[in-house]
Amino acid sequence: MSAITITQAAEDYLAELLSKQDTPGIGIRVFITQPGTPYAETCIAYCKPGEQKPEDTPVGLASFTAWIDAVSEPFLEDAVVDYATDRMGGQLTIKAPNAKVPMVNEDSPLNERINYYLQTEINPGLASHGGQVSLVDVVEEGIAVLRFGGGCQGCGQADYTLKEGIEKTLLERIPELKGVRDVTDHSNRENAYY
Repeated sequence: MSAITITQAAEDYLAELLSKQDTPGIGIRVFITQPGTPYAETCIAYCKPGEQKPEDTPVGLASFTAWIDAVSEPFLEDAVVDYATDRMGGQLTIKAPNAKVPMVNEDSPLNERINYYLQTEINPGLASHGGQVSLVDVVEEGIAVLRFGGGCQGCGQADYTLKEGIEKTLLERIPELKGVRDVTDHSNRENAYY
């Protein structure tokens, strides 16, 4: 069974849309383009009978079947499809918190856990300054080698951000991590925030 939730409001809305397609047995297919990357997009498409892939997971709903793309499924963990009415009619929303990076646990490889926290906790804050940080490697018994980009590259506050923000967060979340190291060429200050 898939871990995606389709609310009753979303199911009712989708069932109404599907009923207008004049195709018996039509359902939906939920998938992510470029899953596990910063460019991931969660999508819902009509799925006529026979268009689903053999490896897709069927989720039987009262009025139709939702087919969950097998490659996307781990990235759809905790995803919610909802429909909310508003004065303009309504809006179907898909919230997939793990689309860009899948959920990790204590047994996940160290680099996956580091990437998870970089993407879900650290980079959203850095994005407000037009910056981001990425993992280059894990070396020397638990040192994360990182590279800043965007507004963080060349920023005068990069050392402070590295030690007081990124390192503290990662060490709290990943106890076996011993520290972080920056390998960014900060001499290029063209896009620096500070």
